[in-house]
Amino acid sequence: MSDLQSILNELTSGSDERAEQVIPLIGDLGMAVIPVLLELTHSDSEDHRWWAVRALAASPHTQTESLLPFLNDSAPQVRAATALALGIHPNEEAVSALIKSLADEDSLTAGLAGNALVKIGSPSVAGLLEVMKETPLRVRILALRALAEIRDHRAIPILMKSMNEESAVLQYWAQEGLERLGLDMVYIKP
Repeated sequence: MSDLQSILNELTSGSDERAEQVIPLIGDLGMAVIPVLLELTHSDSEDHRWWAVRALAASPHTQTESLLPFLNDSAPQVRAATALALGIHPNEEAVSALIKSLADEDSLTAGLAGNALVKIGSPSVAGLLEVMKETPLRVRILALRALAEIRDHRAIPILMKSMNEESAVLQYWAQEGLERLGLDMVYIKP
């Protein structure tokens, strides 16, 4: 049995411990493992799809565009694993898809999408500023947190505006963002 087949057998064994033990070996297989893992992402088994995405995240050979379709998987666990993988492989190609994932019904996926946008950094800012216009509060909170953590001066107007929001969480991230940009000041409502 080939190394690749042995790793695949362990990955799909149903045992989290056995599957996790072969993850470090994924990178050693180079590009040869990528098509096999991508094939596994089409499995009927949610568990197999999750482990395929987990293994793709571990491979330095994984391309961003290969991960993007899995942000739309029917299983929230697979979507969350994908958002985490995109944080491990940050690339501005993923910004649009991750922005959409901020509104994912699964709060873990949405939060991990926000984390991935932070890791992508400045290329995320324009999309995050757009999100702040007219989206549900929970999405705006994630977007503002990401903007605060990215520390891009283009976010200053929206950070200032968010200081006057009724949401204490938006106010917190606005203040945090301004402080991270070195704009520590006392804010007084007129």
